[in-house]
Order: sequence, then C-alpha cells, then structure tokens
Amino acid sequence: MSKPNIVYFIADQMRSDSLGHLGNPASLTPNFDRLAQREAVSFANAYCQNPVCVPSRNSFLSGLYPHTTGHRTMHFLQGPEDPNILKEMKNQGYEVIWIGRNDVIPAGKSKVAYCDEFYDGFDFINKVDGSEKGFSALASHSGHSPVDPGPQLYSFYAGKADGELNSMVKLDWNALQSALDYLDRKASSSDKRPFFLYITLWFPHPPYVCEDPWYSAINRSKLLPRRPDVSTLDGKPSMMKEIARKQGLNQWSEEQLTEIRATYLAMVSRFDYHFGLLRQKLIDTGLYDDSSIFVFSDHGDYTTDYGVAEKAQNLFDNPVCNVPLLVKPAKGIEVKPGRSDALVELVDLSATLADMGGFELSYTQFGKSLRNAIAGDPIHKDAVICEGGRIHGEKQAMELGHNEASPYWPRLSTQYSEGPEHTKAVMIRMENFKYTYRLYETDEFYDLDHDPLELHNAIDDPKYAPTIQRMKERLLQRLVETGDYVPNRRDKR
Repeated sequence: MSKPNIVYFIADQMRSDSLGHLGNPASLTPNFDRLAQREAVSFANAYCQNPVCVPSRNSFLSGLYPHTTGHRTMHFLQGPEDPNILKEMKNQGYEVIWIGRNDVIPAGKSKVAYCDEFYDGFDFINKVDGSEKGFSALASHSGHSPVDPGPQLYSFYAGKADGELNSMVKLDWNALQSALDYLDRKASSSDKRPFFLYITLWFPHPPYVCEDPWYSAINRSKLLPRRPDVSTLDGKPSMMKEIARKQGLNQWSEEQLTEIRATYLAMVSRFDYHFGLLRQKLIDTGLYDDSSIFVFSDHGDYTTDYGVAEKAQNLFDNPVCNVPLLVKPAKGIEVKPGRSDALVELVDLSATLADMGGFELSYTQFGKSLRNAIAGDPIHKDAVICEGGRIHGEKQAMELGHNEASPYWPRLSTQYSEGPEHTKAVMIRMENFKYTYRLYETDEFYDLDHDPLELHNAIDDPKYAPTIQRMKERLLQRLVETGDYVPNRRDKR
C-alpha cells in the first residue's frame, strides 16, 4: 500500500481516566468514545516516559527515553543532531505540518529541517523560519488571576471563561483552524505527497478554565472519587507532600475542589469537540480513510488528587503518567476496535509510524511498533517505565527563577531543595504491579488489583518481596538496554 497520511492530535496534561469510555461517568467525550467503539484501539494502559511536557515530548518524538539523552528538565531541548520523527518523516517524503505547541526545539530556531509549515496559534502566519512568539509571549497573560500568593493562585483555578477568552483557549481555537485550513488546501492541491499533520494543543493544561457550553455541561455529582490528601497517607514521596503543603488545597472545601475537577473535565470535553471538527474535515475532504490518526497526551494531571494540582517531574501515580492513546489506522491496516489493556509506551510511536509507512528509521531508538497490538494482540510489552528527577547538585535541572508570585512556585521551590524531594526515580509497571525505585528515599510498590488508587505503599510487605525483586531485575535490564546509543555516523580519527 502507499504511505498513509499521519495525524497526531495531542493534548497537554490529559489523564487517561478523563475519557468516558475509559470509565469516567462525568466525562463528556462522545467523539473519542465513538471512535474507540467503531474504528480505533484505545490503549487503557498507555504510559508517558516523563510526567512533564518537555522531557515527554523529546521522548515520544525520538523513540528514546529521557535518561538516554539527559532530557529531564523543561530547559534542555533538542539540538540539531538529536533524532526526531518530524525530521525523519520529512526526509521520507512526507509533507510535515506542525501546529501548536513547541517544547521540543529552542524557540526562535528555524524549523525547516523539521517541517514544511509551522503555526504557533498566536495567528495564522507560517513561522517555519523560527519567528514564533514562543512560551514567553504567553506567560505574562496566561489567565491566572492577579491575586496574592496562596491557595487561589496555587490551585490554578480560573473557572468559567466569560466574555474575553483566556489567551491559551484562543491559541487552541487558532491552532485548530490552521489545521482545518491546511486540509482544505491539501484536498485541492496538486502536491500528492502524504502528509504528517502534527497538531499539539495547550489544553487541558492549567489554568483550569473553560467556556460554555462545556463548562456547564459537566454533571458534578458524577465525578469519580477523589484520591485522599497525601497528609493522610503513609509511604508517599516527599515531593508530593511538599507540593501539597505549599499549594494549600487542604484549605479548600470539597465543593471547591469539585469545581476544579469539573472544569478540568470540561476542558477535556472541549478537546474532544475540537477533535470532532478535525475528523469531520478529514471526511469532508476525502482524506480520512487514507489517514492514520493518533490521539494522546504528553502526560496527565493530578487535578486535586492527593491534595495536589498539576504535576511534578518525579511522581508516577496513574493520574500523571497513565495517558490516553487512541489509534485509528488508515484503510488496509488491520485493526481490532475497542479497549486494549496491553501495556504500551509513548516511546513506541515513532517505530509505529515507520512500520505503517514501510520504511526503516535512520537512527537507533527503543520503541516497539504497535501494529500487532492495534490488530488485537493483547500483549505488547511486559514492562513500561516512567522516570524523572535529578541527582544532588544538578543545579541546571532545578528550573530556577520563580518566586511566590508564580503559580508554579510550590513545585519549583521544592525542586530547588537539596533534600530528597526532586531527586531521581524510575517507575516500572508489570502486569498490575507498579514499583518505583527512588535514589534517595523510600521506594514505592502498589498492587493495582487491590489498591487501584495507589494509597498504600506496600514496599515492606513480605508477601510482595519476590515480585519486587523480579521488577527490580527487569528495571535494571531496561536501563542497561537503553542507557545510551551510538549515533549513526563514523567519524575520522
């Protein structure tokens, strides 16, 4: 078959259990739910490789783990020598259209090697030359209320968007329109190259804010139970405890916390609506059948679970590392629609694109094609991992520069600490067990069959000792396998 078109439709900070068909009775995601029922595989056990934006994106766009290349901070992005599936697809003859978030290469750098067109959402101008406005243009008016430091600011809650839309909301609407405009142009173009439409939106990343009709549509009474405050739990990591203490959400009533969670689901519902518009445009332009569509998120969000808003670099509970992943393949690619419980990783995506496109990647990577899992194989990998944090003294990974006026201060001020809070850890999941190795503090172990909310750290329970040992050995094997790679070149000496 000819190479299929590829569409990535990526959320920022969307947790797996925010979708209706994955078990959330309060969610309103009809487009994703229908897709999973009729045409796509929805991987219920998909995991990102780092629970924050930049490291995760550098990983799923390369097929390499964060530890392989040192991408463990928001301020270390890819260089021109780094493998990247956008460059690879362009070199394979695809027309690559990049729309929305960057968080991969430094702002202001030319993207000619990565794509044919780039639209950042601030307007409808092609900025492939590197003239994007970047995150700094958004930071000063991102929708956070100008209030004194305290629970209101640190909750990231902004509520209902009335009148003037939040600037990040506008970016998503603009980005979607850029995608729709491109598909109209492509349908009437004489350029018959297959396309890779890489769409990466901002929401449901905080601030938690949404406009009607989505804001008012969420039934607050149907929300899933909230995971209890970390102050009531034993064995949870110090990073979580410190963020919870500084954010102060324990000062909020349960009704107020419910509003945060409902607003987040409203943002997810709007993301689902945006996807519906994109899908219909693909159908209307006759491009749908020949397109493989991937819907996923870079990582998740605590959304007040454990008394924490947002996420952190070295916490690995399912709300932040278990992400949605739906795959609707192009015609001619075998698919068994519905939910799959296979363990999969976002690091597998690049290998999947190469498999679907019928070409070999030009660089070493560590993902495994999802083709068999899409076709219905219930087993993909025996283990998945997620990682983050730093060693003591690694100042360049602290992300310095925020003060108490920043909504990120509770997390980032904790990252500055030379205690155990922000230090290295790696989570491995095998079957329904999760084990986290922590370099400088107590490890974690959860039996998800008996403790699906990850409330009881069973690391010292003797009945799990053989399982924990097996998982330690498998984690060591994975780290040795993927610890580095030799670039595909031969230098003179």
